Amino acid sequence: MDSNALKAFLTIVDQGSFSEAAERLHLTQPAISKRLAALENQLGTSLIDRSHRQIRLTDSGSRLLPHARKILDEIHNARIALSPESGLLEGELQIIASHHIGLHHLPKWLRRFKREYPQITINLQFMESDAAYEQMRKRNADLAFVTLSDSMLPNFKVYAQWGDPMAFVAGVDHPLSKVAQPKLADLAKHPALLPDTATSTYRTVSRLFLEKNLPLQPQMPTNYLETLKMMTSVGLGWSVLPLRMVDESLKVLNVKQPVSRVLGGIGLTDRQPGNAAKALLGIVLQEEDHPE
Repeated sequence: MDSNALKAFLTIVDQGSFSEAAERLHLTQPAISKRLAALENQLGTSLIDRSHRQIRLTDSGSRLLPHARKILDEIHNARIALSPESGLLEGELQIIASHHIGLHHLPKWLRRFKREYPQITINLQFMESDAAYEQMRKRNADLAFVTLSDSMLPNFKVYAQWGDPMAFVAGVDHPLSKVAQPKLADLAKHPALLPDTATSTYRTVSRLFLEKNLPLQPQMPTNYLETLKMMTSVGLGWSVLPLRMVDESLKVLNVKQPVSRVLGGIGLTDRQPGNAAKALLGIVLQEEDHPE
């Protein structure tokens, strides 16, 4: 079974389009269609239903899908096993980072990585953590640096993790900033500026309010913490932000319930990281064990 044909099949499924799959693999659309047709001829069955405008797997395609991913993962692992453990590292490293990690952690990692491994080309994508998990599932990156989720599937492996302490905050002129020890009941009277309901931060805060049977008034959700910080600083509501983001524009509210989250670097359980990925992970572990 040809690995290029399997990759074409998976890319068509993941991209949801023959044309987008061809673009991603740097092929013409007829070429990628030919690869799929060759795979179907070899297996003696249709894998993708072409009678609909959207890509739909046939029953055979659905059965092949997990095996195709496993086969390509094993080919990838074989290449890693045969690669030299030492020597000059070169090639490409595909990584994904959440916007917060990209702003507050990634620069010091990459500055050192480029100094120590100048022959490695880094291809970097920024996206929300939930989207990063999906891109990793599609094998579109070697590593992702994200907020670790309490609902993370077992096919993800955590290679590095560190705590990110957070705090309830408000703008310095917000009424809550004048309260010496505000309770959750005090916060419930004001709008909350929080990320989307699917995020671990929102779930943590929401759980605290549910336990106290208190209403939560989320306003204008956004997963960009810098935007939440700005809206909080001008008095539009209170928020929960990482302590490293707090400056003179914000007041930490002395709320007794502690809030934290865990950030980390993840890969896939069945897909081994290459030498370049291992080198970056080594830097991350050292830097986050000894933060400035």
